[in-house]
Amino acid sequence: MAENSPVAESPGLEHSVPFFWPLAPWAELGEEAAKTFNRSLDFAKEAEREEFDLKPVWTTRNEILYDLNTMQLRDFSDAALRGDSKIVPTVIDAPYAGHHATIADYAKGQSLVETLQSNGIRRVLCMDWKSATEQMKDYNIDIYLAEINAIVDDLGGLINLIGLCQGGWMAAMFAARYPHKVATLVAAGAPLDCDAGEGFVKKIAKEQPMSFFEDLVAAGGGLMRGKFMLAGWKSMHPEEQYFKTYLDLYENVEDPAFVKKREDFERWYQHPLDLPGVWYLQAIKLLFKDNQLCKGTFVALGHRIALSDIICPTFLLAGESDDITPAPQVFAAEEKLGAPKGKIAKKLVPGGHIGLFMGSKTLKNFWPEIAGWIKRECPDA
Repeated sequence: MAENSPVAESPGLEHSVPFFWPLAPWAELGEEAAKTFNRSLDFAKEAEREEFDLKPVWTTRNEILYDLNTMQLRDFSDAALRGDSKIVPTVIDAPYAGHHATIADYAKGQSLVETLQSNGIRRVLCMDWKSATEQMKDYNIDIYLAEINAIVDDLGGLINLIGLCQGGWMAAMFAARYPHKVATLVAAGAPLDCDAGEGFVKKIAKEQPMSFFEDLVAAGGGLMRGKFMLAGWKSMHPEEQYFKTYLDLYENVEDPAFVKKREDFERWYQHPLDLPGVWYLQAIKLLFKDNQLCKGTFVALGHRIALSDIICPTFLLAGESDDITPAPQVFAAEEKLGAPKGKIAKKLVPGGHIGLFMGSKTLKNFWPEIAGWIKRECPDA
């Protein structure tokens, strides 16, 4: 019987074909390992699915209102609200740091868009930044600010602006360059004073010469490739990213709820955006190395701007354990803003960086307060 058994014959075949080498040990263990083998196969399929098949998706129904060179502007409100010119729109400037803007609408119960809408903000929009193409490699910061200005004008000339992470310094720049076009500003996990505190991004930006970043852009053909940045983020916590994440998946691959949550995260995390090389090198040199926005020496669209040019009510939000944008980089701006002291609010919340935007506890416990603050400062929101 053994001579006719496919199990007895299969090891020789599998050892002879390189594609099957990883499976050879399971074949040699015999039938008692079948369940473990099948579990491992499920794991391998799911891991491959997370790496290659899953793409970022939006949780909340929306329409693309404008399609520009740098972004698509997504509108989450219904037609009636869009037609009400008395409403001051609230626009999310999502992070432009190598990941998709879907972090602002991550999943049910973990959506900033959903939270804002359920707490009285009637018209919510989000800038969905595009991955840079070869034709975009020479785009600079001015081009992004100019396209933000174009959408604000088309929305009526006045908005409430919420800047997340790297979108936060762009939002602050816009509020400084066009102070009368921003009714309220929320800066969440935004590096506004890049010399303050200690963090991973500051450490790399300060310690590495510009040639290091220029070489990365050159290696990307004039673009800062998202895969380069993803490798950098993962290197911050290598054990977590390269071992524990797959161990957790293996141990929970038969749990649909766990796998769904993992898939939601991997849709966003494993599919990075490319950035224009010129834009990226400007951000490194002018912001993170020279701290020009905070020092008041940055020139935006031909006009020198400073944090003191931001005169609208401003809410500063930071995470206690944020190792990307530590709290001092956010809160140090308080003394430099041009808004009246009574119009500046700040909040330090538990958790890390991306939890500020999509953590269920932060969205449930703190963002309703921010939505209420926006409504008080701008009743037409």
